[in-house]
Amino acid sequence: MTHEKETKLVIITGMSGAGKTVAVQSFEDLGYYCVDNLPPALLPKFLELMKDASNNIQKVALVMDLRGREFFDTLFDALDTLGKADWLEEHILFLDAQEKMLVSRYKETRRTHPLAPDGLPLDGIKQERVMLDELRGRAQYFIDTTNLKPKELREKIVEKYGEEEQKIFSVHAVSFGFKYGLPIDADLVFDVRFLPNPHYVEHMRPLTGLNSEVSSYVFKWSDTQKFLEKIVDLLTFMLPQYKKEGKSQLVIAIGCTGGQHRSVALAEYLKNHFSKQYITHVSHRDIDKRKGH
Repeated sequence: MTHEKETKLVIITGMSGAGKTVAVQSFEDLGYYCVDNLPPALLPKFLELMKDASNNIQKVALVMDLRGREFFDTLFDALDTLGKADWLEEHILFLDAQEKMLVSRYKETRRTHPLAPDGLPLDGIKQERVMLDELRGRAQYFIDTTNLKPKELREKIVEKYGEEEQKIFSVHAVSFGFKYGLPIDADLVFDVRFLPNPHYVEHMRPLTGLNSEVSSYVFKWSDTQKFLEKIVDLLTFMLPQYKKEGKSQLVIAIGCTGGQHRSVALAEYLKNHFSKQYITHVSHRDIDKRKGH
């Protein structure tokens, strides 16, 4: 079977300590299926799984380095296999850095070099550079991370491998109830339990913040208006900073007691307010929890 759409495969390799962890995290953010430290000997089998038309994986990033050095001699045979796959767009990304910087990074993390577990990091670095020399020459893209911060490395990878829609920053507003716990994926959390609560208005109790009567009740108070003014001003300043820092998505969590009334109305407001500037999404984690109970 053949794929109707060509599959992209990026092999991330290079010197230990040059930034492969940051690189693979960047590819995950770009929607790639990522495998860290795949032994080269397993690459042909992995290609068979990728070629299977029953899966929908179209973008894959594999980290191959000297942690799997017992398989390293088979890597070039595996790369030759890639060249024969007409359904596959293969790309090798090689990360490197100057020896002085690599030694400094090893000292900062207090790690030992995989090729010199009982010796000096510099000895392992020199040995690794010799072993990787031929592979470095086969790479299609090379990044020297000596003077790059992690954010700058992510930016280079997004610029090279990201699709246009993936380079666009998005904002996700999430409503939740504190009684059910904090959202684990929130970047910013705002507590609105100080606002007047529609729960205590009997006929509004079974409704949600999606109801116009409930939202009107939430928004009619001066405290709500002051809060909206301040939070919009804060986010108007912060969102461009997060985008500049390299985040692809910012999750803003708005919490009230049960996640049914106030937080829902405010999350909807923020989603709509910023929709002219950013791609925005909204979700209401606990909106039906009380109803379910």
